[in-house]
Amino acid sequence: MSDAAYLHGRCLCGGIRYRAALPVFHASHCYCTMCQKQHGAAAGSYANVASAGLVIEHGAALITEYASSDDGRRDFCRVCGSTLFWRSTAAPDRVAITLGTMEPAYSGPVERELFVEHKPAWLPCRDQ
Repeated sequence: MSDAAYLHGRCLCGGIRYRAALPVFHASHCYCTMCQKQHGAAAGSYANVASAGLVIEHGAALITEYASSDDGRRDFCRVCGSTLFWRSTAAPDRVAITLGTMEPAYSGPVERELFVEHKPAWLPCRDQ
């Protein structure tokens, strides 16, 4: 497969590098309170891909998994703290990769907003 058939990314310190095979099934902003706390932001933003296509190219030993609920696992770099992946226990064939860790930057559309009832009032509108 050509390099264009993958998403690429890394954590902040560069200790972990990954590639994930396309296609992206969907991209989303998740406003659940767990994503807000983990990301320290209004939302966690993810591209959902097949877990079989995710390859850790460097630094697999630096990945720490946190079981944030019975339904989800969150992977991050134990050195710099970068949030990398979210995995559903109900859908192990998929992995959600954080958009902010991708290089080059993700250029596809974000089609879904999840848990919008928790979307912060301080988040600016798109047209402002």
